[in-house]
Amino acid sequence: MYITQGLHRALQQKPDAIAVRYAGNERSYKEFVERVARLAGALQALGMAPGDRVAMLALNSDLYLEYQFGVPWGGGALNPCNIRWSAAEIIYSLQDSESSILIVDDAFKAMAGQIVKDAKSVKHVIYAGQGEVPTGMLRYEALLSASEPIEDVCRRGDDLAGIFYTGGTTGFPKGVMLSHRNLCTSAMIGMAEGLAQVGRTYLHAAPMFHLADFGISLMHWACGNTHAVIPMFTPEAVLASISRDRVTDALLVPTMIQMLVDHPAMKNAADLSSLKRISYGASAISEAVLDRAMLVLPGVDFVQAYGMTELSPIATINHAWHHTVEGRKEGKLRSAGRASFGTEVKIVDADGVEVPRGTVGEVAVRGGNVMLGYWKSPEQTAEVIVNGWMHTGDGAYMDEDGFIFVVDRLKDMIISGGENIFSAEVENAIAQHSAVVACAVIGIPDPAWGETVHAVITIKPGSTITTEDVIAHCKSLIAGYKCPRSVAFVDALPLSGAGKILKTKLREPFWEGRSRKVG
Repeated sequence: MYITQGLHRALQQKPDAIAVRYAGNERSYKEFVERVARLAGALQALGMAPGDRVAMLALNSDLYLEYQFGVPWGGGALNPCNIRWSAAEIIYSLQDSESSILIVDDAFKAMAGQIVKDAKSVKHVIYAGQGEVPTGMLRYEALLSASEPIEDVCRRGDDLAGIFYTGGTTGFPKGVMLSHRNLCTSAMIGMAEGLAQVGRTYLHAAPMFHLADFGISLMHWACGNTHAVIPMFTPEAVLASISRDRVTDALLVPTMIQMLVDHPAMKNAADLSSLKRISYGASAISEAVLDRAMLVLPGVDFVQAYGMTELSPIATINHAWHHTVEGRKEGKLRSAGRASFGTEVKIVDADGVEVPRGTVGEVAVRGGNVMLGYWKSPEQTAEVIVNGWMHTGDGAYMDEDGFIFVVDRLKDMIISGGENIFSAEVENAIAQHSAVVACAVIGIPDPAWGETVHAVITIKPGSTITTEDVIAHCKSLIAGYKCPRSVAFVDALPLSGAGKILKTKLREPFWEGRSRKVG
């Protein structure tokens, strides 16, 4: 298996079908594949050898799609850079991965000067923008024009497809090595689960550097589908693309879904009737947000996919039925679903022994989607992959039907007075308050209790709510010892490039200068 296989199939069966729509332009599969093959030849001419890493630092675009396939077509390995990172973090990932070629767009050409100065591994910088080519860079389109299309090298199986950096909020980022087999396995799993069908149009609204978007999109490439692209998520851009490009499928995190359905533009939105499915991940969706989404997007299926970069990325699926009003009666909405086809999932204790159903432990996953390992980190790899099982670091329990309920990242568990408190449970209670837009719960140091529960909340414009209101509301829903002891109200919560709340940022002022980050 190799990730360019879908392109060959589409080129053979429907070369004139639309592959990509971006910024009012569209390219057929024949045109797209030719540009991919030209890019592959250009990269080889710059010295890219089999397995060499090529990085890209850019917003979503049609050229980003060409990068995702041009690199492996020419035998190289991907290193998509996190656009939310600082220059120092990006430089680290380039140096660590030994990336020799970097592609940047207009949004990052200014940063590229500092990056090139300090990232000694980078020998060539390609400018994929519209303006004047910065000194020392090569123009993307000129390289393609000067290059002849080459044959697909077809690296495959356990050959390295890419290094996808994860983390970076504590210590150094970890480079997750994924093979062609890993990525193709995950794509086939998703297709078997019904996450992609032939004849659809997928919207790239989530950041393309993130494996969630790439993983879902590979399913649609295998189906020969159309790919609509917007530079980055905004509610207005998503609504416009759904209407203009007749989008059927999109990947959004719950934060994005909330922003979309609550945006004023939704009231006057153009025709959204083409939309059939929204897949989401990163966290469970609140029932209140789901109700609002189903009201303004009738007929749209909502599906949760749980996983992580190390799992290429999907492990479990919670299908649309459990999101419906009738299906919710089964009590599975806040579940992350069950093990997907071709994947095994179990909940284990600290010794790796499976725990009884209903008992909280760590999620472990086995299958062809489990990463090759962490780049240059055999020790870290050995810590998380034990006898073929990937230990995720997520705390969860499994019910009698095989559904897993993720209660927290194990590192996010709060221990107060000897009691274990899972922040996700507290967040779910807070989120049910009508004035709350978003929230995050963390443990902060306390001399008597070790840690106490602290909530950080954003509220709806025009709403009024106090700390006392939040605590009283929580006490009506969960045990008193789980309720926040303190509350902070902020304009916005810090988010990662994938839309996840950065709890490490929220913890920093409370735990600064301490060697331990728990009480």
